[in-house]
Amino acid sequence: MLVQVLMGIIGLSSGFVVAGGVIALVIGLGIVTRYVGITHTGEYLWLYEDIILLGGIFGVLLTVYNIHVPFGAAGLALLGIGAGIYVGGWILALAEIVNIFPIMARRIGLVKGMSLVIIFMAAGKILGSLLHFYMRW
Repeated sequence: MLVQVLMGIIGLSSGFVVAGGVIALVIGLGIVTRYVGITHTGEYLWLYEDIILLGGIFGVLLTVYNIHVPFGAAGLALLGIGAGIYVGGWILALAEIVNIFPIMARRIGLVKGMSLVIIFMAAGKILGSLLHFYMRW
């Protein structure tokens, strides 16, 4: 009994440490503030925070306890779109932090069309993901 309580405390503490690290990274990369700034929805910042927290809890419950949620194809599509936006936000935030786009544009001599480069990167990511899931890799 004591071992189980101790293991529970260690597991919970470890989860808090990992979650704190992820939240620190999200804040450090400025992902939430970037979304708030782009959408001009600063008055709903609390909603962003709550949705991120609930999404993390929901994801943990689904993966740890292998819960089956009958959302159907429409729910799966919405989940996929949400996950894609989340991952895309992380990728672009990381690329912006390390100044990938200005360095790349300078190296290849790109003066106009940076927005097209980003759109084609997103389209390639979508196409690659669809191919991945269609081929069941």
